Amino acid sequence: MTTTVTTKGQVTIPKAVREHLGIEPGSQVDFELLLDRRIALVKHGAAPPESFFARFIGHAGPGMTTDELMALVRGGA
Repeated sequence: MTTTVTTKGQVTIPKAVREHLGIEPGSQVDFELLLDRRIALVKHGAAPPESFFARFIGHAGPGMTTDELMALVRGGA
């Protein structure tokens, strides 16, 4: 998505981005400088995004006990 900077240094945040971030009139936003010289627009006070792996915590079901796993690894199962 491309937008144009005005002579006052202002830009319009595209509607899809505003909706995705929950930005409404009066919302505060933060600009975060990333290491690769990009900038991230973040709604002020928003929770950090969930990591990719966090979604899978607790989804494997009950697993083996430590003793069962060690026996399997050591070839005693």
